[in-house]
Amino acid sequence: MVTASSTLKRIRFWIGIFIVCLLLSGITAFPLTSELVWVSAALDSWLAPVADMIPALESWIDRVAAALRDVSERYPFLHYGTDWLAFAHIVIAVAFYGPFQDPVRNKWVIDWGLIACVGIIPLALIAGPLREIPWGWMLFDISFGVIGAIPLLYIRHLIGRLERTTQES
Repeated sequence: MVTASSTLKRIRFWIGIFIVCLLLSGITAFPLTSELVWVSAALDSWLAPVADMIPALESWIDRVAAALRDVSERYPFLHYGTDWLAFAHIVIAVAFYGPFQDPVRNKWVIDWGLIACVGIIPLALIAGPLREIPWGWMLFDISFGVIGAIPLLYIRHLIGRLERTTQES
């Protein structure tokens, strides 16, 4: 039999994973230039088999890395936008502390996260072409919403189970 305690542990585990992923996503937005230069170099060396399989990926990464180097040298203040992106991911991660502590009372945060995951899709499909983002990269961005929604849907299911379990007690 599933107990309220075991359900709560599962909820907290998955929310913890979600928080860690959001924090990593945020933190890695700070050093974008060096990360893309590293990825570009890796595609020319140890990741060359991947570059050979997906040549468009290598050319896109090289183009973005060159643009970021140019921005870093000539317009470093533009990186302030990605600093805010990073900060937003960190703040969003903090918002999930509420349902981590009290999932039933704060299940609205999970619903809000699901809405945000769904919102990624139209944003990518509208802004992507306007910003000349390749179709494959837009799909990659959309995958974050889809992948993010999976644990949130599971968490939402577990919260429903927890609610029913505690009402029966």
